[in-house]
Amino acid sequence: MEKVLIAGANGTTGREIVKNLQDHSSYEPIAMIRKEEQQATFDNMNVKSVMGDLEGDLAPAVKGIDRVIFAAGSGGKNVEGVDRDGAINLIDQAKAAGVRKFVMLSSMGADDPSQNEDLKSYLEAKKTADEHLRTSFLEHSIVRSGALTNNAKTNKIKAAEKLGEYGEIPRQDVAQVLIDCLEPNLLKNRTFEILSGDKATPIALKEIDQISFKE
Repeated sequence: MEKVLIAGANGTTGREIVKNLQDHSSYEPIAMIRKEEQQATFDNMNVKSVMGDLEGDLAPAVKGIDRVIFAAGSGGKNVEGVDRDGAINLIDQAKAAGVRKFVMLSSMGADDPSQNEDLKSYLEAKKTADEHLRTSFLEHSIVRSGALTNNAKTNKIKAAEKLGEYGEIPRQDVAQVLIDCLEPNLLKNRTFEILSGDKATPIALKEIDQISFKE
């Protein structure tokens, strides 16, 4: 059973990831938390947790971890400290600890932040973090989702290196995509976009896995 560290486990998307991994046959979720009072949530779920501040020393948090999902976010309050530097910190510590794969939740528009003035700072932070992961030599998948909603899971998406459109996708579907990307060699070292669609998630991911990307 491989251990999967979830950064941002106490967030809305992070909790979906933890919940979906609870009874997984291959992975054991480890919730990374920043405050001790958050531990009770995961104790009640019978899920292990570990203290870790993205802006601090993460070596204890990544010790013994096999795979990482980064689903943390500052909500626009500290994009440089969390979305950029925090992600970079975790990438570097994960690499030093011998983590086998790093799955990054990014955002559509991170390839060209200048196209969205309202979210420019956030998208620039995500772009920098994504680029750092790509050059880290860690096996990775970078998932750039559309706007996240709290709608019910559909198990259907559309996915491509570049979709050429904007839209929405339920957090539950995003959580499932991130979990699917933990699989060794699936979408290895790929960056791609996802939105709600009409194709079953596993099929959509495997189809784009067969396509040669520009990276």
